[in-house]
Amino acid sequence: MKQYLLPEGGNFYKANMHIHTTISDGNMTPEEVKAWHVDHGYSIVAFTDHEALVPHNDLTDENFLAVTAVEVMIIEAWPGVHAYKRCYHLNLYAKDKNKDVYSTFDEKSFWPAHAKEFVTEECAAVKYRRLYNPDAINDLIAKSNHEGFLVCYNHPDWSTQRYPDYAGLEGLWGIEVFNSGCNRSGHREDGQPFDDLLHLNKNVFPVCADDAHGKGSCGYGWIQVKADALDYDTVMKALERGDFYASTGPEIYDLYIEDGVVHASFSDAVEVFLRTERRVTRGKRASEDAPVNSVAFDINQFIEDSKHEIAMRYRPWFRFEIKDRRGNLAYTRAYFLDELGLIP
Repeated sequence: MKQYLLPEGGNFYKANMHIHTTISDGNMTPEEVKAWHVDHGYSIVAFTDHEALVPHNDLTDENFLAVTAVEVMIIEAWPGVHAYKRCYHLNLYAKDKNKDVYSTFDEKSFWPAHAKEFVTEECAAVKYRRLYNPDAINDLIAKSNHEGFLVCYNHPDWSTQRYPDYAGLEGLWGIEVFNSGCNRSGHREDGQPFDDLLHLNKNVFPVCADDAHGKGSCGYGWIQVKADALDYDTVMKALERGDFYASTGPEIYDLYIEDGVVHASFSDAVEVFLRTERRVTRGKRASEDAPVNSVAFDINQFIEDSKHEIAMRYRPWFRFEIKDRRGNLAYTRAYFLDELGLIP
C-alpha cells in the first residue's frame, strides 16, 4: 500500500518562518516584508518580531498569508558582556491568527524598547519571570504549547548552545537547521542538534529560515508547506503535522513509501541520502553526465531488523537530505516506523 509522506494532494506554499520588521530590530516595515516576499515567490511569512506578538491579518489576502508569531529570548544571568552570554531564542507560532497576548511575556526581557508601543495592555500586564535553566525553559515551552503555539528552537550555534543545553528540552515543534542571518555572520547552523533530538526520541521538525533584519538576508532559507488551501487554519494544521520540508535550494516534488521501498523525486541534485537513527543509510550520487532527480530505496531489511531488535536504543526513523551542485540542502522531517505502522 502506498503511504504518502508528503501529502499527495494540495499545493506547496513557500514560507519564511523567521523575520524581523521595524516593529523590533528589522529595517523593513511589515508591508515591505510582504512586498519583497510576494515578489520572490513566497506565499507565507511568519512575522517573528522580538517579544511583541502582533497579528498582521491586514496583510493576508488570497495569495499571501501572514502568520502571527513572536520570538522570545532567555539569557543567562552572567555578569559578562552580552556576546559571552548563552541564550535561548524560541519562535512561538500562534494557531489563532488573532492572538495578541501570551502568558510567558516578561517585561524585563523586553527588547528593543520602542516595540513596547505594539504590546497590548493585556499582554503588558502579564507577570512571568524567565530563567535560564532547563526546567524553566520547559515550563515556558509547556505553557506556550498549552495556549496554542508551535515552538521552534532557533539558531543553537549562534546562541552558543551545546548538547547539555538542549538535550532535556521537551515539547519543541521544530528546530532551525539553517539560519541565513547567522550563517552570514559565520555561525553555521547545521543538522547536529536536529539529529541529537531525534536520537532522544523527540520528533522535532527541521526548519530553514532567514532570521532576516533586512533584504540582505532574505531568500536563503525556507520551508515548503504542502496544504489544501492558503488559509490560516489549514496551513497551521499542516505545519503541526509536519507536512513540509525545509530547504536552502533543492525542491522535493514527491515522497512516499510502498511495499518497503521509499520513493522520492526532486530537482537536480548531486547527491541524496536516506539517513536513519543507526549506521544504515541509502544514497545515490549524480554521474558526470546527469544529475539525480529520483530515487527508490528499498528499506525492507531495515524495517525487518527494527521489528526484531531486542535491545533497541532509539525509535527507528528515516529522513532525507538532498544536495544540489551549489551545496544547498533540503531536509525532510524524520518519519518514525511506528508512526507509519511499519513496526509495532
